[in-house]
Amino acid sequence: MVTVHGERAGPQAVQRAVAILQTFSEAEPELSLTSIAARTGLPISTTYRLAQALQHAGLLERADDGQRYRIGLGVVALAAPAIRRINVERVAPQLQSLARDIEITASFAVPAADEILTVLSARPQRRFCTNQLPGPRQPLADSAMGMAVLAYTRPTGDPALQLVRKRGYADGAGPQGDHVRAIAVPVIGPDGTPRGSVGVQALRRRLTDRLVADILPTIRRHAYRIGQVHELDLISD
Repeated sequence: MVTVHGERAGPQAVQRAVAILQTFSEAEPELSLTSIAARTGLPISTTYRLAQALQHAGLLERADDGQRYRIGLGVVALAAPAIRRINVERVAPQLQSLARDIEITASFAVPAADEILTVLSARPQRRFCTNQLPGPRQPLADSAMGMAVLAYTRPTGDPALQLVRKRGYADGAGPQGDHVRAIAVPVIGPDGTPRGSVGVQALRRRLTDRLVADILPTIRRHAYRIGQVHELDLISD
């Protein structure tokens, strides 16, 4: 069997490498080897060998201090086919227009298995704060953007999903905690099936019921336009 810097290639090695890549986030874009090992539960020696292999492949790179790691630019090349499938060139302008109109970060997410993946966010020119950024991946049932999709893909026997369908949008807490409010509407394709969702979130003291009522028509309009991109071929479970 092929070895990579002493690490046997196989399902376990792949799972461990993926776990290492998933430790990085927008909140923590750079991590030390010790931090990566602690987050993955891997021995330092194993973490080092896998990090070296990932660095050699361009999926990790050393940070400016030479001690910590960060996601490498090689990930961009791997993501290019998926980005083309999502048709970012046509989705991005809609998100940018939405963020400008409502002065809150607007995000577009797609379902993958039991998670919702944030694939694109557009920040407003002013009044931005990090509380407006959703997590890169969240459980479908535990996020507003995920619930906006579930309400239109699962049987409506669940009262929570029934409420989402009745309202036409999902309303919940952001991944930062209950002090952040998140709302999301489904992105429905030309064939009537949900392709993903558009969501916004902000501190609850700002994202009041009155503001939600004011911005929902604008969010729905842009979500509709995104859904009408015929070339959109999103990730499916």
